[in-house]
Amino acid sequence: MNSRALRRIGLVAGVATTSAIILAGCAGGGGGTSTEGGGDGEITLTLATFNNFGYTDELLQEYMDENPNVKIVHNKAAESGDARANFFQKLGKEGLADIEAVEIDWFAEAMQYSDLLAEVPESAKGRWLDWKEAGATDGDGRLVGFGTDIGPQAICYRADLFAAAGLPSTPDEVATLFDGDWGNFFDVADKYKAATGKPMIDAANSVLQGIVNQMEYTYTEPDGTVIATENPEIEEAYNLVVERAVPNAAYSGQWSDDWNASMANGEFATMLCPGWMLGIISGNAPDVTGWEVANVFPNGGANWGGSYLTVPENGKNVEAALALADWLTAPEQQAKTFVNAGQFPSAIEAQSDPAITDSTNEFFNNAPTGQIFAERSEAITVTPYKDANYFKYHDALQNAVNRVFDGVEDQKTSWETWVAEVSAF
Repeated sequence: MNSRALRRIGLVAGVATTSAIILAGCAGGGGGTSTEGGGDGEITLTLATFNNFGYTDELLQEYMDENPNVKIVHNKAAESGDARANFFQKLGKEGLADIEAVEIDWFAEAMQYSDLLAEVPESAKGRWLDWKEAGATDGDGRLVGFGTDIGPQAICYRADLFAAAGLPSTPDEVATLFDGDWGNFFDVADKYKAATGKPMIDAANSVLQGIVNQMEYTYTEPDGTVIATENPEIEEAYNLVVERAVPNAAYSGQWSDDWNASMANGEFATMLCPGWMLGIISGNAPDVTGWEVANVFPNGGANWGGSYLTVPENGKNVEAALALADWLTAPEQQAKTFVNAGQFPSAIEAQSDPAITDSTNEFFNNAPTGQIFAERSEAITVTPYKDANYFKYHDALQNAVNRVFDGVEDQKTSWETWVAEVSAF
């Protein structure tokens, strides 16, 4: 499918924050002038991300110090779903940023319209892990996404709350505690709740995400066959989450204001934790001293998230935007974004950079996060197949969990509702 088949999505994405860093000219390696820039060749570049990519004001300032006529405006959506709605509403029209971040769960959907995205410069190709680069290469061999991070997962937990519950609390002890399958994970959650009266898990749907990310085929197969409602692994995951995660979770889903606040107030004690989650936790609980990272994940390993930067083909500053996206995803900058926000790099060279391999995280009590997430990356044995319809199937299944959590439908009825929804897609 190409631009002629582009669907309109009637949603408007909310933007949580905007930061503008202003200096004055030509992006390195780029060209063109902006109708939105000032005089003397000044270029205004807009960068749209979500959550926390580690693109601090200081990092963007480095680029503008090197390119003195560039002004960067950084817009951050509250979460990936907001960014997705905005992206598909405006792609091929007007209103997108010069650089748009796209999350891996809906990147295959974006690849349907790869002809609306500018091609990555030849000099950058080969920079990323093979599977990361292949996922952004269309049928014509055009690479249209700059890989940012990948999401190997560990477990983040509150050591102080574990100790108060009578559970092991050092990172090595907790790694041993959670070394096992998902049943073992829920058994620990049961013990925590029995001791404290509070849920151990942040959100039921984060557990669903963790389980599904360990499946090779989830909702569809490469030949287009829809297996969603007939996949025994999906039904087993749904039942396990409803029966074991829902009773032990503080929330059904993530990203609400209450969920953000609970990282500080102790409403829950664990989070399934890809590297990029570190910055979210420290940003929401800056004064809490009990957060730790355990080098473990239920049932082995899994990748959650990771994104790309894309440049809309019809942007006002395509060449300059390509130059900035190239710079932001270069190994040197990926090492910095890992230190800034825990974004584990997809650039091969960056993964062996001492800035990452020797990295510790002061907020997480000097956890050796570089070593932890490198080992968590090696534990990943499955890369789930995700086609253009993955997001809508998964979103609908998450809503099925939501209905049970909220008491709107029971386990069986909510599954049947999901089956009916999938049949209607």
